[in-house]
Amino acid sequence: MDLLNNLALGFGVAFTFQNLAYAFGGAILGTLIGVLPGLGPVATIAMLLPSIYALDATPALIMLAGIYYGAQYGGSTTAILINVPGESSSVVTAIDGYQMARRGRAGAALAAAGLGSFFAGCVGTVIIAAFAPPLTELAFKFGPAEYFSLMVLGLIGAVVLASGSLVKAIAMIVLGLLLGQINTDVISGVPRYSFDIPELTDGIGFVAIAMGVFGFGEIIANLGQPSEKREVFTKDVKGLWPTRQDFKNAWPAVLRGTSLGSILGVLPGGGALLASFAAYTVEKKMGMKPGEVPFGKGNIRGVAGPESANNAGAQTSFIPMLTLGIPPNAVMALMVGAMTIKGIQPGPQVMASDPQLFWGLIASMWVGNLMLVILNLPLIGIWIKLLTVPYRFLFPAIMAFCCIGLYTLNNNNFDVFMGAAFAVVGYAFYKLGCEPAPLLLGFILGPMMEENLRRALLLSRGDWGTFFTRPLSAGLLVAAALMVVVVMLPSIKSKREEAFQDAD
Repeated sequence: MDLLNNLALGFGVAFTFQNLAYAFGGAILGTLIGVLPGLGPVATIAMLLPSIYALDATPALIMLAGIYYGAQYGGSTTAILINVPGESSSVVTAIDGYQMARRGRAGAALAAAGLGSFFAGCVGTVIIAAFAPPLTELAFKFGPAEYFSLMVLGLIGAVVLASGSLVKAIAMIVLGLLLGQINTDVISGVPRYSFDIPELTDGIGFVAIAMGVFGFGEIIANLGQPSEKREVFTKDVKGLWPTRQDFKNAWPAVLRGTSLGSILGVLPGGGALLASFAAYTVEKKMGMKPGEVPFGKGNIRGVAGPESANNAGAQTSFIPMLTLGIPPNAVMALMVGAMTIKGIQPGPQVMASDPQLFWGLIASMWVGNLMLVILNLPLIGIWIKLLTVPYRFLFPAIMAFCCIGLYTLNNNNFDVFMGAAFAVVGYAFYKLGCEPAPLLLGFILGPMMEENLRRALLLSRGDWGTFFTRPLSAGLLVAAALMVVVVMLPSIKSKREEAFQDAD
């Protein structure tokens, strides 16, 4: 009964004209910045923080939240159409979504992503409303040792899901971990591996790597093909809507992705990124149905599962931020900053001291998700028009958008140069048949793993046994070890090689 009363209060707040307008504005802006390669929600929210001084707390947070989950929708659009993940959590969507676009099925891929995102967003919002208090207890149990073990599990999962050679996948992860070490040491404050370049003291930007490896690298690879083989953007597009068989294949993947995303989104350090990788791993492990397209070649489950997972994860990542004041990702850290600007102390007291803000924000997520699906499904035809543009016109436009996006990160040429350097690296990966997605996961999780490893060892006074004596941490490490054992079994290994034999 309390839940119904709280939701009634929330919808009363969300359905005021001002809050509807800000939810709509945030959703539209989020979709646009998701579609524009290089402009993610972190950069946009950071740029908009000064503007919230003139707003009340509730509309300000509703708008910023709309930008965040709107960008999850938009990021999948560029991932599917031009193989440039607009968001880190869209990296996995690009693997099969882009191949669907190449086969002339971009409309079906975008519709599967949009509908999966809408369903997962709604479920994620229900979970926030119903389970915020008990789920925060689970998050309370996660100390540095548990976070470290969770990330080990995530990296091993990335090796398992990578197409092609296991050795290449491990090499990609190790390279990502090494690139992640270029930063300032968290504990001593000393720059590491920066070679006296001031811009490297904060580390290499994720966007520069993603743009270079996926965006520029793909363009160079395409330009290396004879013009008649560049069918990517000139092929006739068939069917803007998924077929009945597509729906039949996709809906179980949507349910599984939503479940995974809802769980992982709550855990600080997990969130939308780990959820999308985990969902893709699960889909590949579910086996193939007769007549189904292989993974990595345009399987609709490879779009529906990860997209549902990253949207559910994006919604439930609000739980630790709203109830504990712990930001599980960079966007939530900015949301905490926005709450502080408005004089609100993030944490358990928000639900009691400012119920209108808490429940109004939750109700606005339902409204925003509905707006997004109503807006995005009719726009599929417009996005598809991109595919009919001749490649000679399209690739300079993509390059220009990417360079603008890179420059606007820090208003610095250095990020553009880094993107260009990683373009060469990305092309080398393409030639060597290496899957770059594990590199990105290693790069993102590496610094977080190191920080939690050192914190856990400091708290245990150097006792490595702390990772095995804590039940949750031990359970996660056992799961990681089992995953390694299973993938090394001769029967599984041969099946895996068979599945990926033509992945290149």
